Amino acid sequence: MTAAIEVHDVSKKFKLFRDKPTSLKARVLSSRSRAEDFWALRDVSFDVQQGSTLGLIGHNGSGKTTILKIVAGILRPTSGIVRQRGRLAALLELGAGFHPELTGRENVYLNASFLGLTRKETDAAYDEIVDFAELEDFMDNQVKFYSSGMLVRLGFAVAVHVNPDVLLIDEVLAVGDEAFQAKCIDRVRSFQREGRTIVLVTHALDTVREICDRAVMLHHGVVHAQGMPDDVVREMRYVLLGQIDQAFVPEEGSREAEIAGVDIIRANGLGEGMVLKDDPITIQIDVRTNEPVEDLDVDFQVLDGATNHPVLEAKTSTSGVLLEPFDGKKRVRFRITSFPYSPGKYWVTIGLTSRATGHLYHVQTQRYLFEVIDVPRVQERVHVPVEVEVEEL
Repeated sequence: MTAAIEVHDVSKKFKLFRDKPTSLKARVLSSRSRAEDFWALRDVSFDVQQGSTLGLIGHNGSGKTTILKIVAGILRPTSGIVRQRGRLAALLELGAGFHPELTGRENVYLNASFLGLTRKETDAAYDEIVDFAELEDFMDNQVKFYSSGMLVRLGFAVAVHVNPDVLLIDEVLAVGDEAFQAKCIDRVRSFQREGRTIVLVTHALDTVREICDRAVMLHHGVVHAQGMPDDVVREMRYVLLGQIDQAFVPEEGSREAEIAGVDIIRANGLGEGMVLKDDPITIQIDVRTNEPVEDLDVDFQVLDGATNHPVLEAKTSTSGVLLEPFDGKKRVRFRITSFPYSPGKYWVTIGLTSRATGHLYHVQTQRYLFEVIDVPRVQERVHVPVEVEVEEL
């Protein structure tokens, strides 16, 4: 498969002046003073395949926006090479490409021209852009009077209507309201179905897990992890907790028996959605063998997503279920009659081992996620004695 974006050993250095000049003389003298080198990126490398969606994550200041600007051609790398194929549209900064003194209508044409559209092409797309942004009543107002949400709506609407081959989206979408964010995600999914390439910078880790094919995590300007979204997001959560698990292996084992599928079934019988506190859940595991297995043991562990500490675990053997030797497929269900733990996110690890020797056939470490919520209780009416006093004044 051809790469739409290739980033090879990209580094970016900025000059930092600690003392801000307060006069013309100071400004002239400061040009001769020593400045500190700040490396925003060091030897960053990754590829984005055509038609794929890459999630770019990391803490604030990790270099995500810097690398996106380099890919977009807004910044030049200090060293390294970036190759990009196809028409590119980028939504990188709030109001980027907009002139505050121009109206929304004028800025649509200005921004579209930056993205490579002709006047005729913009004429053809204008009504769809305005309809998507939901700003029909404001297009003849200067954008300096727009709210941040209105700017994002207009910027995103223009970017997605230039028919880009590659779309770069920065965290600015977070300032839109919930309904507009959902609308943007729908458009992203539409682009995915059309085979377009997308790079998404976000702090919404669950969004990365849901819509991205791969993920890259930057940490202090270097690539800390890249791979499948579940694995990279898990490592990101470790870093946010101030922990780095150098020994973490997301999936391993000899594979005589392997995990073919896992579903976390809610009280309504579905495999997705929130779990209410104290609701029953079922962890359903499909197992298949690649050669006969004599003494299979199946187990799971639930870990608190906030601390990565285990809160619940069970295995077939200690639950009184001994699996007979088999060659083929089996389905194992662990029914939890009530999940009593606090609201939050929980990771599930699934393992297949030999009951006799403990030999590891297959493990998927913290691969599956569910969220527990607590529904506000409605207080019942009860009889409470009330004393009344009357005092002469």
